[in-house]
Amino acid sequence: MAVYSINDVEKLTGIRAHTLRAWEQRYDLIAPRRSKANVRYYLEEDLRELSGIALLNKHGYRISKIAAMSPDERTELVTSLSSLNVSPDTQLDALTLAVVELNEYKFSLILNTNIEQRGFEETMMEVVYPFLDKLGVLYFTGSVAPVQESFVGGIIRQKILSATDRLPAAERSRQPVFVLFLPEGERQDLSMLFIQYLLRKRGFPTLYLGTGISPTDLADLCRATRVDYLLTLLSNSYVERPVEELVADMLEQCPDARLLLSGYQASLHDLSGFERVDKVAGLQEMLSFLTDLSTHAGLSIAAAR
Repeated sequence: MAVYSINDVEKLTGIRAHTLRAWEQRYDLIAPRRSKANVRYYLEEDLRELSGIALLNKHGYRISKIAAMSPDERTELVTSLSSLNVSPDTQLDALTLAVVELNEYKFSLILNTNIEQRGFEETMMEVVYPFLDKLGVLYFTGSVAPVQESFVGGIIRQKILSATDRLPAAERSRQPVFVLFLPEGERQDLSMLFIQYLLRKRGFPTLYLGTGISPTDLADLCRATRVDYLLTLLSNSYVERPVEELVADMLEQCPDARLLLSGYQASLHDLSGFERVDKVAGLQEMLSFLTDLSTHAGLSIAAAR
């Protein structure tokens, strides 16, 4: 059974602790439990209720009107609002509520509505990534459980794969070929999958190798097929081996490819001594890189190098 402190509730719902206490006293919305030491705590059903209340309040409903509604009326109204094209903050609240409830239908409904209205790429950039940033903070502070993070990752992964599968595969003519992978010790693949989508959408041939790829694996690949760009990321949790050593090994195994390197660990290291390494700081810089590369797509890859 999940138990939340008043600070957890504040982080998850955006309701200030002092506001929450005032609402409890004035409107008797949620009666917190008390530990033997008289410390307030909330259960999962309390958090779901308060998340819905916060969503309605941010959407302009006065707290007195919300308090007068029955729980079923509030739930129906929250479900209705969650599917609308509402403000970014409200959508983040609605997505957070869906995660707390482990409600796949509601979470997917919000994403699908945005995809229909904005397109997949803009939905990822303007809705999904801001939400993942918020989720990361909540996970780090212990306000959401690993199972809730896995739940979100599974849905988003399905959305990315589905959107990518609908794109035509690019022919390898004169276009640069990108190989995407995560080295041993890295498990965060959502960004790599989305970058694959961005590349495919712009007409670049891609090979996605997945996780746990060693330099030896890359050597086998580069002997079998042409590779122009190796693309990977090293997160803040990467500790398998020194970054400079890994980079040197990958470049040695694929002597004709450039290495595009992103992630927190990449930003910490001076890799200027490697001629075939380009560091890409985040998705916006990746988009700029792809735009520049698309402009020169008519050039041979040797010129692009």
